[in-house]
Amino acid sequence: MRDGKTLSFVGMFGAAAALMVLIAGPASAHEIRRVGAYRFTIGFGNEPAYLVQENFVQFFLATRAGKAVTDLGNSLKVDVRVGSEMKPLALEPSFDPDTGLGTPGEYDAFFFPTVVGKYTFRFHGSIHGQKVDQSFTSGPTTFSLVESPTSVEFPNKVPTTADIAGLLGREVPRLKAAIDSARSAADSAKTIGIIGIVVGAVGLAAGGTALALRRRR
Repeated sequence: MRDGKTLSFVGMFGAAAALMVLIAGPASAHEIRRVGAYRFTIGFGNEPAYLVQENFVQFFLATRAGKAVTDLGNSLKVDVRVGSEMKPLALEPSFDPDTGLGTPGEYDAFFFPTVVGKYTFRFHGSIHGQKVDQSFTSGPTTFSLVESPTSVEFPNKVPTTADIAGLLGREVPRLKAAIDSARSAADSAKTIGIIGIVVGAVGLAAGGTALALRRRR
């Protein structure tokens, strides 16, 4: 009897734990913040976030009580910032009421991160008349930094854009110098050839003149 009760307790505990995981799923590696009458949950849609791989700002909007807000409209905007660079993006609803696909209250903005490090998502505008100006920055306690994918590539490492840019930066000056040297050598050879032709022509003319004078004599 005790074993049956134990198994029942374990089963109930496991079900509760699974439910908690499902509820907390969208918030995993995301930052949750109370913003006036609403709850923002912000992060990268694909985490870990890797360099030059399509990703998106993932935004879950709910009331403070946890009810999904599905009628955001176009009144709220998001800017992606990294260093001194900034790009405005459009938020698109994940949920399609016609098909029932997607997640109610989720809004996404897609882009390709092209540098590693911290990214900041700034939300500005309004939600049903409430003014919003909130920034969320990636970090150890919020959401993923953008990383190089080389640590998880297998079996071959694919060079990143930064690697290729570095290689070009080193090789282009060397190639330019080689081309300039070859062009200079070609120009010198061409000049020498022209001089040879002129000298030859002068020689032929001189020879022709000497022959003509001999015939006259």
